[in-house]
Amino acid sequence: MKRSLFLTLLVVTLVVLMSVVGCTPTVENGEENGDAEPVEKITLKWVDEHATTAWEAKMAAIPFLQEIEDVTDGRVEVDPYWANTLLETVDIWPGIAAGTADFGWCFMGVYGGMTTLADVVTLPFMPFESAEHGSAVLWTLLNEFPNLAEQFGENHILLTWTSDPYILATTKKQVKTMEDIKGLKIRAMGGPPTEMAELLGAVPQSMPMPDTYTNLQTGVLDGIFTPWEAIISWRHHEVCPYVTTIPAHSVYFTIPFNHDKWNSLPDDIREALESVGGMKGSRFWGKQKFDSARPEVLRMCEEEGIEIEFYDPTPEELLQWREAAGLPLWDKWVADREADGYDEAQEILDRCLELAEAGLAGME
Repeated sequence: MKRSLFLTLLVVTLVVLMSVVGCTPTVENGEENGDAEPVEKITLKWVDEHATTAWEAKMAAIPFLQEIEDVTDGRVEVDPYWANTLLETVDIWPGIAAGTADFGWCFMGVYGGMTTLADVVTLPFMPFESAEHGSAVLWTLLNEFPNLAEQFGENHILLTWTSDPYILATTKKQVKTMEDIKGLKIRAMGGPPTEMAELLGAVPQSMPMPDTYTNLQTGVLDGIFTPWEAIISWRHHEVCPYVTTIPAHSVYFTIPFNHDKWNSLPDDIREALESVGGMKGSRFWGKQKFDSARPEVLRMCEEEGIEIEFYDPTPEELLQWREAAGLPLWDKWVADREADGYDEAQEILDRCLELAEAGLAGME
């Protein structure tokens, strides 16, 4: 009798426990799902040239990737590969297209001849007031001119951004006029920046950025066209006590996304990524990576007791620089693109100038 009662109680207890367990919602990824399908994490591989300690990473990339995880409520987890540990700089665009990485930071200047219509934003003496402004202009052009966008077609473009206009930093003397730059050995990017230096009478030098500090220090170079951000990274303020704030030229970047990966994402995830990309993301990257740098350079100089002598050309002087080394290259760019079969080249240049002259406030 006692054995029978014990077995009965045991069976009842087990039934009750099983019913309780069966009614309790399971927890997957920290959320109560009940009868819903478990939420699957999506891992995206990010590639970047910079180390996590670099200005780009601290000011732009890391906050941006965190925002991606936030707006997707943690369903997307970014797996970052910093400092070219997965792909070298020149391999980032094709590597993303091939699926080696899903998305990443990409400097378009290493792919000469590929996105020639977007190169309009790199023409010398474009009147961009900031990197944020230039970034907004480029994103607008990308969405207004189909042939320009098609040149980026190998990958899906989440956003684009530009540098601030490059300035001129020199080692031995202050450059105030075009006469002052003649004969100086100036490190310049290839393409229009090199042609610009030649038109100004300088002697353009092609050189990897890591080699510039020593060559400026030893006199192999007399100066460099550079953005403020590069001064932080390469410490040019230590060897270039003179800065002339001519808007020499800009460069541009993208965050490309592998097409197959992008198309495989759920609609709501794509919408979330687009909410931090597009115009908003383009302006964010331009502002955070480049426009934030000038105050930091000035802070570094003050902290380290380094004096920089600045010269800001007048509007009349800037017009002279533009007429001498800007307008001829604008016309050449249009002629070259029309020769490539792009009849809208002049329209693209005119629209770029219209947006640039309107200023960032005028675009809103």
